Amino acid sequence: MRLDDFDPDAVNVEDQRGRGRFSVSMGGAGGKIGCGTIIIALIGYFVFGIDPAQMIGGMEQVQVGQSAGLPAETVQPGATAAESCAANPMSRETCNALSSLNKTWQPIVAGSNIRFVAPKLVFYSQAGQSGCGAAQSAMGPFYCPSDNGIYIDTDFYTEMEQRMGAGGDFARAYVMAHEYGHHIQTLTGLSDQVRSAQQQNSRQANQLQVRMELQADCYAGVWAAKNRDRIERGDMEEGLNAAHQIGDDTLRKAAGRRPVEEAFTHGSSAQRMEWLRKGMESGDENVCDTFADLRR
Repeated sequence: MRLDDFDPDAVNVEDQRGRGRFSVSMGGAGGKIGCGTIIIALIGYFVFGIDPAQMIGGMEQVQVGQSAGLPAETVQPGATAAESCAANPMSRETCNALSSLNKTWQPIVAGSNIRFVAPKLVFYSQAGQSGCGAAQSAMGPFYCPSDNGIYIDTDFYTEMEQRMGAGGDFARAYVMAHEYGHHIQTLTGLSDQVRSAQQQNSRQANQLQVRMELQADCYAGVWAAKNRDRIERGDMEEGLNAAHQIGDDTLRKAAGRRPVEEAFTHGSSAQRMEWLRKGMESGDENVCDTFADLRR
């Protein structure tokens, strides 16, 4: 996907790399979590859902502290947006996607008489801090509604390609666009409505979460459609393949677990591909109402 270079004055970037590395202990296991712990990473991010606070609450104990013996990140504390985005090719690519997403969604949101607030992009390595609690590579990229932050450890993209078979620049842009979709849900107030409904009816919590995720997939497709002039041959296929590879059923099978639909939190591979395709084919955010049947 051919994206313009970001304007460092127009992107909100925070960089937690260079603040030292961290180790994370879970429960009494005493193990350290990193991008190499692929099964934990896949289940942690794609199966437990988008709400980091909820996910962290499911962990018995999380302790974050300085870890010795790991190489220091090249980004220095206090780095500017330009320096953070230029740290490596993946960082630049992510910033370019953020810039494009801002330009695409700002007029759409404003046209709905909703105040547009651009999200901040937070780079971290291994572990960091978010407004929703600890940020860990085991979560994969995530969105935190408390601080409007999209949190990314760019090492995850390497895992996508090498361990999940979901490589390509558009596949990576799809991940970013999906998280941005959660930001749109926060701006429209849908996120608060869904969380309230989940608290009132815990039995429907997973189903509601799936609908949130599928809508974010659809929004990612809408963004792609509105930037068709930037799409290159094979991009759409990369995105659909990524959507397939991160379906709950596919990930559970890869982890040696039996797919149980009631436990899904992001949707099956078929569902994720379907809603991403709807967005890409229509370019209309109004087709992304994954909650329509609940209102009948």
